[in-house]
Parts: sequence; structure tokens; C-alpha cells
Amino acid sequence: MTRVAVSGAGGKLAGPIIAAIIEADDVELTALYNPNRAGTEMYGVTVVSDPFRVEADVLIETTHPDSVFGNLEVWNELGFATVVGTSGFTAERLEQLRGAWGTDQPCLVVPNFSIVAVLMMRFAAEAASHFEAAEVIERHHSTKPDAPSGTALASAIGIAAAGGESADGSEELVDGARGASVEGVRVHSLRLPGLISQQEVALSNTGEVLSIEHLSTSYDSFAAGALLAARRVETLDGGVHLGLDQVL
Repeated sequence: MTRVAVSGAGGKLAGPIIAAIIEADDVELTALYNPNRAGTEMYGVTVVSDPFRVEADVLIETTHPDSVFGNLEVWNELGFATVVGTSGFTAERLEQLRGAWGTDQPCLVVPNFSIVAVLMMRFAAEAASHFEAAEVIERHHSTKPDAPSGTALASAIGIAAAGGESADGSEELVDGARGASVEGVRVHSLRLPGLISQQEVALSNTGEVLSIEHLSTSYDSFAAGALLAARRVETLDGGVHLGLDQVL
């Protein structure tokens, strides 16, 4: 049975993931980590603040983007196969992680644990070369700490790799009006109270538009993908991998 620990216990993403681990019969929850909630009991497990008290085969990281690199340094030192659900991994941050992580054990960075969101990204990349222009519009709750979202970044990178790009004939009268450019693909981030996550990829040719949209209405939508990643991350080669589709 695979022993799984979760970092970021008490967070919105961690809760459904922990519940899914407990309900599964082929994985075991062995530790919860969060220095800000040390001593709190969750799901019958006491949250710890000392990473060296964490025992696991697989570590699922869900902490804040500001803390993730420090945590990953420790999980790498401890030899954990690691699944990273923290957002904000740009191409530059991924390269930074690859340089720091090495190749001793696998690290899977997952921009979105929703299997349906992964399909959205795959469909968009497959369609990109057939369209003249593509743009990404993502909407998240107003307290989300980063913009664009990890899903939007991964979507734009995938679209660009497939030959897609945005049309850029308009002059910005106000800086930022056309959104951010991620490898030539425009990304627009909306932050609104009441949302969890919603993303549209709009692709267009003269006279037609294809819209591919994904909407999460509950954090429970991320549990199945996180559980899948925990079960399969150890089958990957050592080093950093990007996307849930690496284990689908």
C-alpha cells in the first residue's frame, strides 16, 4: 500500500484530497504537514510542523507559491516521489525546479488536478494548429494568490508548442488591456468572489470561433486526479514532469 502525506493541510485544495486518500483502499494517509496548523488534528492525524517527522512514499504538495520551493527542497532531500498541486509554475519556474530537483526521484507538477481540465488543455492543443488565433480567459476566486493560474499557463504553453498564437494587431491604449503574452498566446485573468475555477480557450478563423470551456463548481472535482497522481507518480522516471496527462 502506498503511504501518502499531504503538505498544506487545512487549505481548500488539500481537504478533498485528504478525504479521497482516506476513502481509498490502496493508499494510506500517513502524515499532514503545515507549520501554521501544527498540533491540529485532522481526519485522525495530527498536523506537524517538522518536515523530518513526515513519513511517506508519496508527498502531495498544495502549499502557497511563496513556500513551495522551500518545501520541495526538503521533500527532495527526504527522497519522496512528489506531486505538486501548487499553482504559478511558469516556464521559468519549471526550469528553476528542474535544475534544483535533479533526477533521483520523480516530481510531477500538476497545474490542475481535474481530469476534465486536462482534457480541455489537450483538446485546445490539438485544435491550435487549425486556427489563426487563440486566447485563454481564466476566472478564479478573488483570493487566489497568483495570476495567471497554473492551468492557464500550461494551456498557453501547450497551444504555443502546437503552433498556436494570438492575433496582435491592436494597439493597447491602456497597458495590459490585451492581457499577458505567454509564448505568444494571450492570457486574461479575472478574479471574482464566488468562483472556484473557470477557463475558456477561444480559437478562431475568419467566420468561425471554437470555444472550449471548463468549469469547476466544487473542490471535490480535484480529488480524483490527485489520487491518480499519487498512485502513479512512482512509475515516472526521476526528474520533473508536467501535467496530469503524464500519468493518465
